[in-house]
Amino acid sequence: MRPKISVIVPCYNEKNTIMEILTRVEAVKIDKEMIVVCDGSTDGTKELLKAKEAGFAAKGTKVLYNEKNMGKGAAIRRGLSVANGEIVITQDADLELNPDSYEKLLEPFKKGEKVVFGSRFLENPPKIAFYSKFANWLVTFLANILYGARITDEACGYKVMSLEIYRSLELESNGFDFCAEVTAKVRKKGYRIHEVPVSFKPRTYKEGKKIQWVNGFETVWKLLKYRFAD
Repeated sequence: MRPKISVIVPCYNEKNTIMEILTRVEAVKIDKEMIVVCDGSTDGTKELLKAKEAGFAAKGTKVLYNEKNMGKGAAIRRGLSVANGEIVITQDADLELNPDSYEKLLEPFKKGEKVVFGSRFLENPPKIAFYSKFANWLVTFLANILYGARITDEACGYKVMSLEIYRSLELESNGFDFCAEVTAKVRKKGYRIHEVPVSFKPRTYKEGKKIQWVNGFETVWKLLKYRFAD
């Protein structure tokens, strides 16, 4: 039977969190499949996942391995290529976003929504560094100005929609600019973006946070690029 939800978990050097996040995803009581894409990890994440493969297989969890680090977008695209669910949830492998939010993310689909994004700022906004807050404000502002997105959090990792819509976007981004490409293309296709508040626990660079200031420039470029592309 086809699962209703495909949860795609891209991971790169997350040995300290990968098993915990998979345990949390597994605990969510929905009809789902989990697809883990180990993106060229070199810190022991790959070995940890391989040691658990028999258990994953018994539960129907797919684990894919990229030989070298390709980027978050590339990992998600690979996950999309083998997904079977009706709806896709993208789940970061750190513990910043909590799978307990899945119920909120899926509820709007019962009311006919087609594209749902999580937002870290709709309720109880977290305390984050000024430069991170400014960068997120900037890319969200551009998404709203360029695409009429009417969203509050362009960079949130939760981008939820049907597998059919995801594949229709013909995504090409490899890195963190994946979020910008998804936002741009769903709006250019005329889909409204419905946001729901999600819980967020930010981590520090010392704890493994990977996004860098240069990724902000890549995001801005992608938002501009797709706005004026045919």
